[in-house]
Amino acid sequence: MLSVNTNVGAMVALQYLNKTNAQLQQTQNAINTGLKVATAKDDGSTFAIAQNMRGDVAGYSAVSSSLSRGISSVDVAMSAGQSISDLLITMKQKALAASDASLDTASRNALNEDFVSYRDQISTIVSNAVFNGFNLIDGSTGQITALASSDGAKHITVSAENMSLGGSVVTVAATGSISTQGSASTMISTIESSITNVNAALARLSSGAKKFSIQADFVQKLSDTLTAGIGNLVDADMASESAMLQSLQVKQQLGVQALSIANSSPSITLSLFR
Repeated sequence: MLSVNTNVGAMVALQYLNKTNAQLQQTQNAINTGLKVATAKDDGSTFAIAQNMRGDVAGYSAVSSSLSRGISSVDVAMSAGQSISDLLITMKQKALAASDASLDTASRNALNEDFVSYRDQISTIVSNAVFNGFNLIDGSTGQITALASSDGAKHITVSAENMSLGGSVVTVAATGSISTQGSASTMISTIESSITNVNAALARLSSGAKKFSIQADFVQKLSDTLTAGIGNLVDADMASESAMLQSLQVKQQLGVQALSIANSSPSITLSLFR
């Protein structure tokens, strides 16, 4: 039916053109952002799921940083412990030489000076084995704790190992010396015990570092899996979007032509009265 009051054809053509324009805008947004779901308006439920997953990824990033700091703190402690072990071995050599009954006083004094220098170096190493404010070998802290889960509910703890002079690990006293044959002989067994203790402490620290490292690897895999999952949910298929863009552009042109034809209907009606 031809009518000058209501142009149904134009209304229908306009509806389809508006729909095409909306689809075209959505496709252009997907191409520009690389996301098929960039906002909650695009797909509310998918956006909510992706946001929750992004929150978990952010949490795992914090966990990874915490574990990395823990690993570094333990690594510093182990490096210091290895140096202490090396010093103790050298000190044993000096003590053994000083225990020789045929040694003259001057030679023993020279050995003792070296011994004291190495002994004091242990204290220097212990006091400087600090990372991120933690010193795991000077007795200032009992343990180091790192995050293990994205919600902060789980942690991994590594116990400290006090390697200070005169402690339970390094039993050589802070004033220990080999100035006499007798003190040198006694010092040999003390140093041997200290070497054994330090190596055992290093083994425990190494075990703790492995706990941190294993968890760090696991957390990274979880984060990567979640990131891939987010991509599957919200990333746009650029090949598909490109093809869709071309299709919608053609559809838009046809829609404009259809609307133009529909808008010409009133003039056709007018021609009937000429």
